[in-house]
Amino acid sequence: MSNARIAAHFDLAQGRTPENIALAPDGSAYVTFAKARQIAGVSPKGGVRILATLPEPADGGVSTPALGFPLTVGIVRADDGTLYFLYATGTSDLTGVWRLRPGGEPQRIAELPADGLPNGLALDARTGTLYVADSVRGTVWSVPVRGGSPTAWSTAPELAPTGFLGANGLKVHEGAVWVTNFDKGTVLRIPVLRNGSAGHIQTRAVGMPGIDDIAFTGHGSRLLAALDGSNEVALVRPDGSHSTVLTSADGLQNPTSLAVRDRTVYVLSAGWLTGEDPNLILAHRNERADGQR
Repeated sequence: MSNARIAAHFDLAQGRTPENIALAPDGSAYVTFAKARQIAGVSPKGGVRILATLPEPADGGVSTPALGFPLTVGIVRADDGTLYFLYATGTSDLTGVWRLRPGGEPQRIAELPADGLPNGLALDARTGTLYVADSVRGTVWSVPVRGGSPTAWSTAPELAPTGFLGANGLKVHEGAVWVTNFDKGTVLRIPVLRNGSAGHIQTRAVGMPGIDDIAFTGHGSRLLAALDGSNEVALVRPDGSHSTVLTSADGLQNPTSLAVRDRTVYVLSAGWLTGEDPNLILAHRNERADGQR
């Protein structure tokens, strides 16, 4: 990767720790500010507009599993501009999948278990299904895009945490749900069978503890991974081998999420551990350097 630059800085004092990203056709991005409990739009020039702030739970969020504070987490954008996102509070009245239509107000459309931590979110527009990675319960939930009761789509042991967080980042790609495991440092692939159920889980890459979100670079299984703890973005090849393509020298501050559009890579950093400069980095993806044709 080349020409990495910080496109936007976020205010840590205001809790603007960016956790997840979804892109819009005009080049803008939608992000969740985890600690601020906010959904925001970020313009191509780096301007920030707060679209919604989620209600604070009655106990202040101290019962939120693993973390002890409420947070907005995964986000996706549908073709009609509707945003779907996750909110984890440790309380049954707020934890779940939320929807924000253009010009509307946030609305919860599916309740998820309060003793879990919904984290990664992906949308399969073809089937109208939302998939949710629960980092504490080690579960991938499926939820109809219209809302309703969640289904425990996969509870494979490979999704479980070993001390902190398990299933984390999540994407739907070429007939499968891809999930990372933060504690185990793995990238997992779960085929979606013809009847919509989960197939046999496959471990596709190992050796990346602290892995958060992933983004595919195009067709096939080549992907980029945000490694929160080591302050790196890694390129993961189809054979599972991986190499570092961005580091703290490029401005990373505990990267949490990334997205790819054409040859531009968007990387969010939350500064969870560094305590410095949450930001959005843009970088150019060099196909030749990545070994792509």
